[in-house]
Amino acid sequence: MRRCLSVMVCLLLLAACGQSYEETKRIARENQREAMRKDSAALKVAVMPTLDCLPLYVAQHYQLFDTLYGGVRLKSYMAQMDCDTALMRGRAEGAVTDLVRAMYMERNGTKVRYVATTDAHWQLLTNRNARIRQLKQLDDKMVAMTRFSATDLLTDKVVDSVKLEADHVYKVQVNDVSVRFLMLQNNEMDALWLTEPQATMARMLHSPVVYDSRKVDIRLGVVAFREKEMRRQARAKQLELFVKAYNQACDSINKHGLRHYRKLIAEKCGIKAEWVDSLPQNIKYVRARGPRQQDVMLAETWLNKKMPTNGNHR
Repeated sequence: MRRCLSVMVCLLLLAACGQSYEETKRIARENQREAMRKDSAALKVAVMPTLDCLPLYVAQHYQLFDTLYGGVRLKSYMAQMDCDTALMRGRAEGAVTDLVRAMYMERNGTKVRYVATTDAHWQLLTNRNARIRQLKQLDDKMVAMTRFSATDLLTDKVVDSVKLEADHVYKVQVNDVSVRFLMLQNNEMDALWLTEPQATMARMLHSPVVYDSRKVDIRLGVVAFREKEMRRQARAKQLELFVKAYNQACDSINKHGLRHYRKLIAEKCGIKAEWVDSLPQNIKYVRARGPRQQDVMLAETWLNKKMPTNGNHR
């Protein structure tokens, strides 16, 4: 009798465990479906640990995006190409990118809408041990950049400005901004393009600046969204509210300055808080507007030289 009772108890316990396991799986599936539903409804924007993304970080910090239906989710990447891939493959509706990359995406089938321009600028810094102080000394040197991007265009502009042979300056594709910075630290690259705050970090390590896009009035940074997605009524309303929040964030940064957001910049950009005070304090964030025609023409002309009219690129 006792043996039968023990068997029955064991069976009941097993049944209870089985039900608990099945219930756990059911709840997990429901949670996954709910998470996917929320992610699908949210306006997703691909960002990087760079200062051109600061208005989005500020808007998120102050919950300015909370008025959007479905909210805004910032998807962080370390490489511009990864941001653009997320946009093209539908993992994000928008991305902080540059005009060259955006036009390149359009020529490969992803039509975009320019919502804002950014204050992104690029500096060409050299390895202090390479003793490169002038642009003409880049002959037979390696330059880290990203193909079909602002840094690719700027490399060509630098080469042309000092009349170097194009094939004597070796473009090396290094997309990840942290890897690019580490290559400079480890003396693995002669020169490379960086934007803020990584450019300031490099200058603090005594890397010389031999070119600055601000000094030639080139503004290629943009915030772009997939045009097809933005034609949907729900997305159009989200975009309208996104622009409102973006403008509020720009106004706040311009009013209080970068130092006011020391902790936020340190957290989002991976920079020491005390280094924020060394960032250029004259950076101004422009309210949402389209790119300048002169910058559009510059990017378009350069791409036309790089990509034959049949759409194939070398």
